[in-house]
Amino acid sequence: MTFNILILIIIVTAGVSLKAFNDRAFLERFMFIPYLSKDPGQKYRFLSHTLIHADWGHLIFNMLSLYFLGDILLNQVGGIYENTSGDVFILESGLNEAYGEFVGQAHFLVIYVLGGLFATLWPFLRNKDNPSYRSLGASGAVSAVIFASIMWNPTVPLNIMFIPLPIPAYIFGPLYLAYEFFAHKRGGTGIAHDAHIGGAIFGVLYVLIINIDKGTSFIGNFF
Repeated sequence: MTFNILILIIIVTAGVSLKAFNDRAFLERFMFIPYLSKDPGQKYRFLSHTLIHADWGHLIFNMLSLYFLGDILLNQVGGIYENTSGDVFILESGLNEAYGEFVGQAHFLVIYVLGGLFATLWPFLRNKDNPSYRSLGASGAVSAVIFASIMWNPTVPLNIMFIPLPIPAYIFGPLYLAYEFFAHKRGGTGIAHDAHIGGAIFGVLYVLIINIDKGTSFIGNFF
């Protein structure tokens, strides 16, 4: 493959984030500030925040999550995977193999970009009259990719930090969403959990729109 939209997204995001690390005015211009985003001339903030991050840790975590889960969604070749414990997982073909490289990468770009946009809707409605609210980072867009990947390939084993055993994606997804809802209700974390939830919802819905059978397959794993 001569072109990879996943790698391009990571390179552009890293480059813009590095610029923002050293330029506070640039950072402020790109942040998602719902109060300012009501201005027609600042609607770009609904997407520009996905290109900047607070620090190296924030950037690296998001881009690694995007790379590993995004690669499964975009490029995974179907087959059977058996881990060291003897557990067998059936892997579905990725978007590129299912739709061809051009259409597959177009689907991926739509999931990422519109997922990042969709992730801002709930925070915007809750904070449009709050001039002090600010957020930044690609977490909502990454969440859309992660949950699209989970829906597309629900049995893929995920190795989660601090958990030594791989967890099937269809188990990890609901657990992660439950945590995000709990953390959002509790508050005080300084993390936009509502954006993560919004991105996740978009990722799930998009996969169901382009391939409704993925929903049946996902539910079937529980029975």
